[in-house]
Amino acid sequence: MIERVLDQEKAISQVLKADKKTRHLVPSWQDVDVMESVKKALSPLKDFTDALSGEDYVSISYVKPVLHLLKVNILSLNDEDTELTKTMKTSILAYLTDKYQDPTTDDLLDMASLVDPRFKTQYIDKDKIEGIQTRALSELESLLTIQYPTSDQQPTSSTSTSTSQSPDEGQTPPKKAKQSLASFLKASGVVSASAATTSASSSLKEAIEGELKGYLSTPNAESEVDPLGWWKVHEANFPRVSQLARKYLRIPATSAPSERAFSTGGNIVTCQRATLKPDKVNQLVFLSKNL
Repeated sequence: MIERVLDQEKAISQVLKADKKTRHLVPSWQDVDVMESVKKALSPLKDFTDALSGEDYVSISYVKPVLHLLKVNILSLNDEDTELTKTMKTSILAYLTDKYQDPTTDDLLDMASLVDPRFKTQYIDKDKIEGIQTRALSELESLLTIQYPTSDQQPTSSTSTSTSQSPDEGQTPPKKAKQSLASFLKASGVVSASAATTSASSSLKEAIEGELKGYLSTPNAESEVDPLGWWKVHEANFPRVSQLARKYLRIPATSAPSERAFSTGGNIVTCQRATLKPDKVNQLVFLSKNL
């Protein structure tokens, strides 16, 4: 709004001067200076706000890089800034710093950055990298233990063995023949349940650690690369880490997408359609947002 007023300042002044009742509203040079200072401080934030409010692409992993860019570049104080601009930049930075100081929120953003192949650990504080990697390992181990209770069911990389994929991937693999009780009790002796669990857990942890290290050792993807597309291509190489990426990269960075959904619902449930059933409203909102 301020940018538009500054663009049309001469025209606005001419219109206001034409009427005695509105001459006192003509912007003075002090007013123009104030508006220019406000514009200089706020205009860069508009583009970032619009970008982070999108819903057709990954946005949550952008938060850390954007905060870094704001702190070191866009909102840094310059000699040519007016006092008002400096005050606004300082206030905005203080607000953003306070907003994202919550440990839970900060850890969430770090995890999202970690599984984004464009950023990984680039924007995570050096003293937190080890802790975030440990958390990633713990979450993966917990997630895979729930999904794959036995070690032979865990996902494996397609490049680990030459027979990891069947020639016809579209066909359902044949069911394994049931093993008899005797097959579990080999000549090596009966393995206690606790020992077997410990061995499987240790093997799973080692596999996860190796896969995570392999993922982090790969070169970062280009900044314009779609992280979901990258994971679609590399999921076979990092099947376990890809599940963590699927968990975090689907989170929106702002509440704008959900607010748009509520607005869509408001446009559907009007006074003339106030008797729509909840299930029908859900279906109409889904169709409106996805067609």
